[in-house]
Amino acid sequence: MDIGPIAVYYYQASSGRCPFKEWLDSLDQDVQQVIDARLTRVRRGLLGNAKNLGGGLWELKFDVGPGYRIYYGRAGKAVVILLNAGHKKEQSGDIEAAREYWADYLRRTRQ
Repeated sequence: MDIGPIAVYYYQASSGRCPFKEWLDSLDQDVQQVIDARLTRVRRGLLGNAKNLGGGLWELKFDVGPGYRIYYGRAGKAVVILLNAGHKKEQSGDIEAAREYWADYLRRTRQ
């Protein structure tokens, strides 16, 4: 899916935590480079293997490692908010957390 340039931001909880950044920082450098390369393509509007999970929540799938997933929300056509991430085995818990983060983001930005 090619939709033009996209601004990519990290979700930050009211506590100051940034779940996606924490996850990314926990990975080894080689995997971080793969993730960074994919996010560069996202910024160019090339989302690739993305799945709509409903309610404005999306999933980017990776065919490397244990099946990494990045969960994000779409704020309009040209803005992506990176919520959290994980891998296939933890998918249901990661999606539940992403839904909570997205709801929090919407609550705090639409006041």
